[in-house]
Amino acid sequence: MCDTHEQTEAAGAGEYPSFEECVAFHGHTCPGLATGYRAAVTAMQALDVARPYDEELVAIAETDACGVDAIQMVTGCTAGKGNLVIQDHGKHVFTFISRESERAVRVLVRHHDNPDHSEMNELRKKIFSGRADPADHERFHELMHAAAERILTAALDEVLEIRDVDAEPPARARIFASVVCACCGEQVADAKTRMLDGRQVCIPCHEAARLSGHEEAG
Repeated sequence: MCDTHEQTEAAGAGEYPSFEECVAFHGHTCPGLATGYRAAVTAMQALDVARPYDEELVAIAETDACGVDAIQMVTGCTAGKGNLVIQDHGKHVFTFISRESERAVRVLVRHHDNPDHSEMNELRKKIFSGRADPADHERFHELMHAAAERILTAALDEVLEIRDVDAEPPARARIFASVVCACCGEQVADAKTRMLDGRQVCIPCHEAARLSGHEEAG
């Protein structure tokens, strides 16, 4: 893997987490994580924003794949803060919105030829089927690292397409009061409750009652 300092300097992003930090968070190196990393750094540079304290920056991901973890690490957009929205269309496309400047960019991961694509796919099948031996695992990880390296070091326009777009940020995250479910006794956000026989219950308890034929609309 390329040196972290050289990598961030080449990207002009010395203040951002390194790719290695993203790998540590995600658990392994892969092409998807590498494209997410480059998408996140590129978008933040284009919008001229820093990693947000709260919801100043919003990311909308059209996939739930590996690249989303790099976006969380680099941009600070997370599900817990409510400024990471996943609309899983199965597309490696990400929209980033700055609430302060009211600018937005859409980043599309370009299709790129991978000379080892067929071999990687065959090895992936063997690994997930449980038929792979240690040599297969080692070769697969070699190919994954090589593919990620190509993405991290390729010219930007070979990897990404970025353009300004008009996009409205989602409503800011709401903070809900907690109530106790009348059935299971566990705390639940009041806005996530359902009514059952005039009592507030959590969604799982309401679903269980519905399946058993005991339900009150509400």
